[in-house]
Amino acid sequence: MAGTALVVGASGIVGSATAELLVRQGWAVHGLARRAVAQPGVRPVAADLQDAAATAAALSGIRADAVFITTWLRQDSEAENIRVNSAMVRNLLDGLRSNGSTGHVALVTGLKHYLGPFEAYGKGALPHTPFREEQGRLDVENFYYAQEDEVFAAAERDGFAWSVHRPHTVIGKAIGNAMNMGTTLAVYATLCRETGRAFRFPGSAAQWDGLTDMTDAGQLAEHLLWAATTPAARDQAFNVVNGDVFRWSWMWGRIADWFGIAPAPFDGSIQPLEQQMADDGAIWRRLAEREGLAEPELDRLISPWHTDADLGRPIEVVTDMSKSRRLGFIGYRATDDSFYDLFARLRADRLIP
Repeated sequence: MAGTALVVGASGIVGSATAELLVRQGWAVHGLARRAVAQPGVRPVAADLQDAAATAAALSGIRADAVFITTWLRQDSEAENIRVNSAMVRNLLDGLRSNGSTGHVALVTGLKHYLGPFEAYGKGALPHTPFREEQGRLDVENFYYAQEDEVFAAAERDGFAWSVHRPHTVIGKAIGNAMNMGTTLAVYATLCRETGRAFRFPGSAAQWDGLTDMTDAGQLAEHLLWAATTPAARDQAFNVVNGDVFRWSWMWGRIADWFGIAPAPFDGSIQPLEQQMADDGAIWRRLAEREGLAEPELDRLISPWHTDADLGRPIEVVTDMSKSRRLGFIGYRATDDSFYDLFARLRADRLIP
């Protein structure tokens, strides 16, 4: 049954996909972001979650049946990630109390629950794959854990249900997003075609040869809505991926084909995109002017540091979704189709030529 939803981080990859799905399903949707962005059917709410008083004021009068937290702010250290991002969740949930809180809070985190935070990403003693929800927290500080703890504490205090959603790398469209592999690879392929540069896989041999999976933003949105409206999913943490597995040695050529270029042979060495694309800003601006693209600033489109972190991992990453399947979630996406759909949307919106 449709109700009233608050999507926090509505301008991001996950938030915009979630708001779009909720609108299609007949929900009344409030979309909170630091800078309100017009979205069809969404009532914009501008608030900086780091400011408790301003957040409470912005939420005044909003009584949401379900709240979807899809945002975070990257900081220079994990200690700062924990301080800032836990405070944002706390300020949000405190701000909702004056309106009678909510019925359900869904928090999006990710596989760093199993792999560790950016400062220790994919290092040390890690759980075996496939990752399963019953695998406990790593013995390391992690802002995902701090966010969860804020939700758990507020749920115990205010009586709402909760769900935690752990996607792998999310494929979807957003501008200015901190973790945006799909658009980063689209821009990289476009620049390789423009300059004649080799379209070379930038990551590790383990990722090139090993099995992996990903999460379409639409799949994640459906999972969020499913958990918020399924009693059996109450107070549960879930993995969420597309449902297929692939190897980058296969996927890389399919991405190259979409852009009409040849994939370069992979020699096993890591050549990070952050280094490869460091001086591409001027090239992109010229290309954007010539082709009439909507975003001439390269840094607004790409997140090479995050793509490098994912593609440079020294271990195979496969994610188990049995818990969701047993409870009735049957959503599925083919990951190559997720990439193609994103690329077509980027082209239609004049973000790539």
